[in-house]
Amino acid sequence: MPLVVIPARGGSKGVPRKNIKLLGGKPLIHYTIEAAREVFEDSVICISTDDEEIKEVAESMGLSVPFLRPASLATDEIGIHEVLIHALQFYENLGYFPDNLVLLQPTSPFRTGKHIKEALQLFDNSCEMVVSVKETTSNPYFVLREVNEQGWLVKSKEGNFIRRQDCPKVYELNGAIYIIKCETLKEKPIHEFKKVRKYEMDELSSHDIDNHRDWLLAELLFND
Repeated sequence: MPLVVIPARGGSKGVPRKNIKLLGGKPLIHYTIEAAREVFEDSVICISTDDEEIKEVAESMGLSVPFLRPASLATDEIGIHEVLIHALQFYENLGYFPDNLVLLQPTSPFRTGKHIKEALQLFDNSCEMVVSVKETTSNPYFVLREVNEQGWLVKSKEGNFIRRQDCPKVYELNGAIYIIKCETLKEKPIHEFKKVRKYEMDELSSHDIDNHRDWLLAELLFND
């Protein structure tokens, strides 16, 4: 059984207090807790938060939150690697040594237990991580440009494609599901992983809430 980490810090600039802001009549974080519970036992679901109110909201669902994350691990400068290592070490100190860690960010309310189960089926000992993605609409072979050293706008990725449909498929991380080998996580941060397998999700299920516009769209999707 893996360790399931749901990171939810109190500070949020794009949508203030978004992790416990009501969406469709309940706190945003509830959707991720419910999805996790479709797959895992409560004993391996870890809410990593620095915020007492978020802790109370999670516990209102009957979920135990055994620690508050140190304030030093809840700043804008701290990456997810440090947060995951902190949670993993906490449970290892209790005598629980999972082989894998499942990261579920609470900003993906349309990710379900079914998605998590399908992603888990793709994970095996040959890979370091399975990560959820969606096909990008901004294909670097066709529409993305960057400025070179001479100041000219050039293609971000070379390719002689006349139509977008002819370009290779390119994927972007949607932030919904990460299944990570703990051994590898202890050695290096996620962005350095090499043996990564994709789990593809559709556009709606991939919706991630980062700013006010994302929140308004999520409300529209719930009311549709």
